[in-house]
Amino acid sequence: MRTLYLDCFSGISGDMAVGALRDLGVAEGVFHSAIAALRLGEAIHLHFSRGTRQSIAGWKLEVRAHGHSDGVQHLHANGRSFLEIRSLIETSQLSDFVKERSIAVFRRIAIAEGKIHDIPAENVTFHEVGALDSIADIVAACAGIEALAVESVLASSLIDGCGSMDCSHGRLPVPAPATLEILSGIPIRQVEDAHELITPTGAGLLAEFCSSFGPLPEMRIEKIGYGLGTRDTARRPNVLRALLGERAHAVSAEVDEITQIETNLDDLSPELAGAAMDRLFSAGALDVFFTTAQMKKNRPGFVVTVLCSNEKASELARILLTETTAFGVRMHRAQRLKLRREFHHRETPYGTVRIKLGFLGDELVQAVPEYGSCRDVAKRAGVSVKDVYVAAWIGTPPKPDAS
Repeated sequence: MRTLYLDCFSGISGDMAVGALRDLGVAEGVFHSAIAALRLGEAIHLHFSRGTRQSIAGWKLEVRAHGHSDGVQHLHANGRSFLEIRSLIETSQLSDFVKERSIAVFRRIAIAEGKIHDIPAENVTFHEVGALDSIADIVAACAGIEALAVESVLASSLIDGCGSMDCSHGRLPVPAPATLEILSGIPIRQVEDAHELITPTGAGLLAEFCSSFGPLPEMRIEKIGYGLGTRDTARRPNVLRALLGERAHAVSAEVDEITQIETNLDDLSPELAGAAMDRLFSAGALDVFFTTAQMKKNRPGFVVTVLCSNEKASELARILLTETTAFGVRMHRAQRLKLRREFHHRETPYGTVRIKLGFLGDELVQAVPEYGSCRDVAKRAGVSVKDVYVAAWIGTPPKPDAS
């Protein structure tokens, strides 16, 4: 599977994304044609230049206003609403793919800004993001991804800086509020770097295109590209690294990273073990299970294993230490391959049953009636759960034995 992997070890912005795509071999003409398709006349143009950040070479993108060599600062004043941006893109001569994905990125940003300011997304007027340079960044990035013809886009675990930043709304903490809203549900952590590393534009591109976030999966790397950020940073090169290649074995499964927490117990009563399990699930554990084990001093006991998202690890480890007799826990991160899940409903003679489907890429490899749905339908229909389960599988009720 042809895959683009974005290694955001120093964050991501729209211009860094376009620079990295250019360094992967996307022709400059692709980006210039995309901007020309917006039919803005000579309002803006793209300028690519080679440069370095802490001795790492790559491409730097600048969006320049007509008649200004430092065009970016002149463009930020041009606030535009989401409706105006959507109309601009919809009426352009861009491809359907670039139209759809560009609007989707802006929609994500509009929803985030709308939530922060308590206004409908359609009424959001952008400032920094709505400036022509960010419109150009997003449209050019979508055009570059289309040109690569990749089947999937993945990204590393995300980091952002700390401290504060100045914007049109005043002095705000880093990560910026819009960035956090856009990345809601995606693992992110802060590092000791007093700069904004992920911009709202970069966050919007990640949220729209990336199917998972975590370590580099097994890939046969074809090309590596670097997109340069504007500033020079001391702690890490201000670059976005992009890798293009083929996923090994074409697994096509979703990949993410989780934390596995374990502890050995030989002195905890079953009642307290059950209570601890309930507490762990309530706090967000993905799974909790007990494995029988022979402990030291010939004592029978069990191993408690908790699977959780990385950001939940500290909280759940604390629950293990306070709700059980554990004096310590083991924690390590693990990569997880998951089937893409969809939920459908199937009509049976007893009622509608929810079916969970599992896809490996585009191939359906699992289809299972959900127990809870079968149980509820069986209770209402006055039949056994088994009857409903079988009906959900074959679409008709089980026939009685002819004998």
